[in-house]
Amino acid sequence: MKLSGRNLKRRLYGLKNLPDRVGRARYFRGHGVHSPFVYSIVREVFIVSELKNSDQQLFHALRSRNYVRRRAIELQNLYTHLGYKAFAIDSLDEECDLCILSESCSEEQTRAWVGEAAQSGKTVALLSPYIGRERQQFCQALIEAHHCTSVDNRGYILLFSDEKLPKQHYKL
Repeated sequence: MKLSGRNLKRRLYGLKNLPDRVGRARYFRGHGVHSPFVYSIVREVFIVSELKNSDQQLFHALRSRNYVRRRAIELQNLYTHLGYKAFAIDSLDEECDLCILSESCSEEQTRAWVGEAAQSGKTVALLSPYIGRERQQFCQALIEAHHCTSVDNRGYILLFSDEKLPKQHYKL
């Protein structure tokens, strides 16, 4: 006879994500991040829950594509914090500093754009890296091949292409 409506299997179901959560906990709120660049991003961008600047062009562009409000705020604050001048969504323009690639881009197109952005010193944000197993493996391969710092924030992965930054990967 059960004492409650939930059996043991259902109670332990939430533990399947425990290794991922423990791996990310070491960088909680920037603790354990030994890069001043990434630490400032964590403290000034990821923790802040409101838009920091009156310029909301990127925020509105992401919201018009039905992207999550919190992640749109984070990307807008990143854009402002790093002093970027132009952005592109699902394309790679010559003038853009921040290239945002959604899951609707093909793998070949994404791989080509990430390579071009790395050569020209642009930052790439890969949206929805955990939408499926294939997408997750593809994004992991891009991280491993990337020559510079990368930051995984669950909702997107940032691939920086500054030559001053070392090859490091942070899972926040």
